[in-house]
Amino acid sequence: MSGTPKREKRLRTSQKQLANVKLLIVDELGYVPFTAVGAELLFEVFSRRYEHGATLVTSNLPFDEWTSVLGSERLTGALLDRLTHHVHILEMNGESYRLATSKKQQKQSAKSRSTVKEEVEPL
Repeated sequence: MSGTPKREKRLRTSQKQLANVKLLIVDELGYVPFTAVGAELLFEVFSRRYEHGATLVTSNLPFDEWTSVLGSERLTGALLDRLTHHVHILEMNGESYRLATSKKQQKQSAKSRSTVKEEVEPL
């Protein structure tokens, strides 16, 4: 990894902080593919945390599709090996919470507009 000493120091500081937090939450892993360097850095973070800290990862992708996001079968296999050891895997199927909330808000908004319209229009 090449870069300025200042950038490398910042990277090492960030990696140390991520390794030491009690709970690291990685939300929507796989939403955007990683560069090769990004995938290696993620692997390094997970490796440092392995058996030392709690990590929660959410993803809409099954494990067999993670290679397309991380770009390497070997890296994906090694990462999943560390991630899935001593874990609880919760698989959730169904409508997205965000989508359901959005639909509910739209219905409430439409109902409010119709109520206001009824109050404004003369009978």
